Amino acid sequence: MIRVLLADDQEMVRTGFRLILTAEDGVEVVGEAGTGVDAVTLARRLRPDVVLMDIRMPELDGLEATRALMADAEPPRIVVVTTFDLDEYVYGALRAGACGFLLKDAGPRLLVEAVRAAANGDALVSPSITVRLLQHLAARPTGRPALPDPLSPRELDVVRSVARGRTNAEIAAELFVSLSTVKTHLTNVQGKLGARNRVEIAAYAWEHGLVR
Repeated sequence: MIRVLLADDQEMVRTGFRLILTAEDGVEVVGEAGTGVDAVTLARRLRPDVVLMDIRMPELDGLEATRALMADAEPPRIVVVTTFDLDEYVYGALRAGACGFLLKDAGPRLLVEAVRAAANGDALVSPSITVRLLQHLAARPTGRPALPDPLSPRELDVVRSVARGRTNAEIAAELFVSLSTVKTHLTNVQGKLGARNRVEIAAYAWEHGLVR
């Protein structure tokens, strides 16, 4: 069971997230916080697996709350969910230790996928943001780094799709394979590249000129 804490100053948003998540098998909402201070307090008391953290909250914003929790010995996995598509927020969230960054209009499916990815130790960033953050790597004037353990043609297809911001379900549909096959390819890719999550896989693709 994935235990989730919702941290957002808007009760309507928390209610919507709770309805979406509690309809999923294996997901339980264990608490709600309306301020950053409450988010930190409840996370330390309830010990959720995943915290969905808004950025703009009273008393303590989501970035500071994330930094506070990441300083703990056993921090939860934190996914920042916000209305504001600002690069400074994305960079700030990831530097603070968040394992995901999602826009509130991303839709129920991506919200659930972000929670499951976080619980599994992976990272998920809204597709449009992923592409924007990583495109600058393609323009670097430095030479391409040497390729590590060679990837198979299908693994390269998966890497390119990840770099374009596709979700696992979208990759499966594009490549006409099952979702479990996509997950297997991603596991193999992470092992070969030494990547911890899909953000690092995407960075690899841009750095090696696999996408433009």
